[in-house]
Amino acid sequence: MKYLIYKVLNRTITDAELRELQKWLEDSQNQITLENYIRDNYDINLSQSKANIDEAFAGVIKRIEETSMPLKKIPLYKRSVFKYAAAAVIAILISLPLLIKNNTQKVNHEPIIVNNTIKKGTDKATLTLEDGTDITLVKDQSYVTDNIKSDGTKIIYEKTNSVKTEIAYNYLTVPRGGQYYVKLSDGTKVWLNSESKLKYPTNFISGALRKVELIYGEAYFDVSPSSEHDGAKFSVITDNQELEVLGTEFNIKAYKYEAYIYSTLVEGKVNIVNGASSTSLSPNQQAIIKQNTSGIEVVNVDTFSAISWKEGIFSFEDMPLDKIMKVLARWYDFNVIFVDPTLKDILFTGILRKNQSIKEILEIIRTINNITYEINNDTIIFR
Repeated sequence: MKYLIYKVLNRTITDAELRELQKWLEDSQNQITLENYIRDNYDINLSQSKANIDEAFAGVIKRIEETSMPLKKIPLYKRSVFKYAAAAVIAILISLPLLIKNNTQKVNHEPIIVNNTIKKGTDKATLTLEDGTDITLVKDQSYVTDNIKSDGTKIIYEKTNSVKTEIAYNYLTVPRGGQYYVKLSDGTKVWLNSESKLKYPTNFISGALRKVELIYGEAYFDVSPSSEHDGAKFSVITDNQELEVLGTEFNIKAYKYEAYIYSTLVEGKVNIVNGASSTSLSPNQQAIIKQNTSGIEVVNVDTFSAISWKEGIFSFEDMPLDKIMKVLARWYDFNVIFVDPTLKDILFTGILRKNQSIKEILEIIRTINNITYEINNDTIIFR
């Protein structure tokens, strides 16, 4: 629901998604759920005057109705739900001036931009072949072999009829400031986030366990069902856990130098093993494992926040500024300094786009949280 609301406001929603949202809102209980969600998560904006909310909503509806999408056919009683969503989400996501200008907190200092060399991330990776050869994968540079095709933005492995019993492995390494998509030879789709590394077979043995290793980083898996591979299960190994599936979609976050591994199930069912501990997950559940321990904690989560990076979105809910900067630094590849360490704990809630410049994102955070920043080459400084 949150993702579809975001897409409405960002004019990227498809006709099918719009119908899905409209159908969802036909249930009066869902309307209440949406309003409660907005109130609970975006109360900073609902403190605005009713006049400002109405003005913001009118502006959003005008933007929507200028498109070819039939949102204006939503009955008026349902539009009241969008009114709260529009005022709340717009202010945090898009930072509409008409709401910000009435903010009672005044920012003391304008940001200092010495020389901004921080760039948005892009599709790029390094492919390491079985013999150790490194192939740089970047846009507009193709790489093709008998069973590998890459146009520089993605890499596709074709299934071969090899009868080999030994498995050859490749590595795909995505640096800071990068992301990449790989389709494995069994049809499994993998999206790799910035600063991630995946080890995988170039071809799977029929009927045998399909095993890959997320050496570090974050990846979203859409696994080809075992029914299409003679019942062979699919397994993802990380430093502290093994996750086994039959065919499903899930996200694993296991970055170096971070204390926890997060595995979030979107569809299907998975089993997770960590030392002597094991558990299974149902959709909308997340397993949390502390590095170098054997326990597994399972919590219910909003999967949108966990997988939004794959859709080009940063989703933050009450996240401290220092953790937000770690997430952003992987995509924009910058360094960060907190001159005032108390700023690390400032909480921020909002949904931002990966195609925004770092300055646009910092301006939204600065306006909402009343903080001052400086950009000096590839370093962001908070004072």
